[in-house]
Amino acid sequence: MVGSGLSISAFFPAFNDAESLRVLIPKTVSTLKGLAGDFEVIVVDDGSVDDTSTVLAELSKEYSFLRTVRHPENRGYGAALRSGFQASSRELVFYTDGDGQYDVSELMDLVARLRDDVDVVNGYKIQRAEALPRRFLGRFYHGLVRFLFGLKVRDVDCDFRLLRRRVVDAIPLTFSSGAICAELMTQIEWAGFRVEEVPVHHYPRLSGKSQFFRLGPVLHMMRDVLALWIRLVLFKRGPRLAAGQAAATPAVGSPPPRATR
Repeated sequence: MVGSGLSISAFFPAFNDAESLRVLIPKTVSTLKGLAGDFEVIVVDDGSVDDTSTVLAELSKEYSFLRTVRHPENRGYGAALRSGFQASSRELVFYTDGDGQYDVSELMDLVARLRDDVDVVNGYKIQRAEALPRRFLGRFYHGLVRFLFGLKVRDVDCDFRLLRRRVVDAIPLTFSSGAICAELMTQIEWAGFRVEEVPVHHYPRLSGKSQFFRLGPVLHMMRDVLALWIRLVLFKRGPRLAAGQAAATPAVGSPPPRATR
């Protein structure tokens, strides 16, 4: 589906990612120029206290299509994602983290899988580039979320996603914590949108350190996962596609085959 007719918003939630953004933004621009005739780049600065705002001001002088959404204080990963989706205006919306742990040029692989009957292309990490305790926690969390919500997606918290505008408009997001990824993917599957999956590489952070693996954020996220389960499973308050908008025959296009609803 690569071609000049594509219209893409690419956004990046960022917190104290100044050095990563110096590399990420130029690489994103180069990638988008090879993919789309119309695009925008957005960074959601979630209350950074390093040089992120200075770096973005410098980059904005070079790239007129770069926009910054700034939170005056750190609101959390989910809040940054919600701001990014709200600010995005193009037909396709891509996002990944501002810490440089994913190779943005692999967006080309996602676009290549975006056929007319595909609504979301979701990356899944080939191998997690983190210390053993974090890999263990990641596996535990993913297994828990899949069990609670009956998900088929391989990697709930792989933040390397390409979505059509109709998906963004149909899926309500409410969380400010990292549980927003479970909220997003559960509602996408439950609404009947078709999901393709593509393997992507995961790298060590270019600079800084993760803000997630601390007791406070972990407890906040688990509380939100429980709230999500109560809302969607117990009270069955989730999105459904309208009549006539049912997804095509469910399939996931990456081997081995796995189906989504």
